[in-house]
Amino acid sequence: MAKTLLVLSGGHPYEEEPFAAFLEGLGDWEVTHYVHPEAEERVAAGAADSADAVLFYDMPGYTFADGTVKTAAPSQGFKDAITRRFASGRGAVMMHHAIAGWAEWPQWSEWLGGRFLYQPGPVRGALKLDSGYRHDVDYTAELVSDHPVLAGIPQTFDVNDELYLGEVFEADVTPLIRALHDYVAGNFYSAAHAVAGRMFDNSDWPHPPGSNLVAWTKPAGAAQIVYCQFGDGPHTYANPVVRRVIANALAWTAR
Repeated sequence: MAKTLLVLSGGHPYEEEPFAAFLEGLGDWEVTHYVHPEAEERVAAGAADSADAVLFYDMPGYTFADGTVKTAAPSQGFKDAITRRFASGRGAVMMHHAIAGWAEWPQWSEWLGGRFLYQPGPVRGALKLDSGYRHDVDYTAELVSDHPVLAGIPQTFDVNDELYLGEVFEADVTPLIRALHDYVAGNFYSAAHAVAGRMFDNSDWPHPPGSNLVAWTKPAGAAQIVYCQFGDGPHTYANPVVRRVIANALAWTAR
């Protein structure tokens, strides 16, 4: 009997058919896929309690309009459900823009091990600049750990994907994969400028150099999570090495 995989998406645009093909390529899972706001409601009602594995490919808690962004916290029912899952020893996999989710719920960032900010704001008590993004970056990914999530993965492999210059809590995570790319402000664009309608702009944005980690593991309650920055679009969905990493991560967190 196939194990069950709960997939949560929404809050950030993506191409649905290529993503569905990506999910089909992850192995023999019985997939249930919810999109926000239904995803939040279903989790609060217990959908994550019984799933063998959970994949977060969502960015909830934001409303973008007229050059501004408003943030919101999840319901108490959702918070309780995720807390309950991790306390039970069942983990999850977070992909790509999930690192930006739930800006009004700091515990999410603590579980995940980092945060992408659309506006300057506090992270662990310190004021941080908004994070950076860069689409369609061709780079080499390099393994930096010997871990079950990396079983069968070559030491280096090529990726074309969006990269983030954000907050990574390196002292709290186990590094898995690094991007051989220079994580400095000149190689990224300001998220706050993009929200304001100034796409692909890094002027007046003195962001300090950041971490080149693109995949890691981290304890979350009694469970383990895996975060992978891979996943901006169809090119990455179709990358067989990326699929293998995510498939391994789902199997490992579903132990």
